[in-house]
Amino acid sequence: MKAGKIILFILAAVLIFFGVIFLLSISANGDVSLLWYAIAFFVIAFLLIFFAARMKKPSEDATNVTLKIDLPGDVKMESIKCKSCGAPLAEGDIKMVNGAPMVTCSSCGTSYQLTEEPKW
Repeated sequence: MKAGKIILFILAAVLIFFGVIFLLSISANGDVSLLWYAIAFFVIAFLLIFFAARMKKPSEDATNVTLKIDLPGDVKMESIKCKSCGAPLAEGDIKMVNGAPMVTCSSCGTSYQLTEEPKW
């Protein structure tokens, strides 16, 4: 929980406590004018609880996934060409979609999944 949420919940608990104290003093003294203070404490406390419960964590909006690939041995990078038009593909044309590398050609717009052919 964030510190702001905890502070709002503690403040709401204190206000509810004072509201109960005011209600008990009404029953002991018979002074009904204290009822408005008790109601005000309860309303403010429940509004604080409502807003504290609706506060979101900052990391809920965006999720970043980093995929690191460790290739064994001596690997040479060759240029990748589009299967459809033969245009060279840039690094920005390759994206991970559902765990599979997908390519979208910037020249012809064709999308397909990259597959590695066996070396044997």
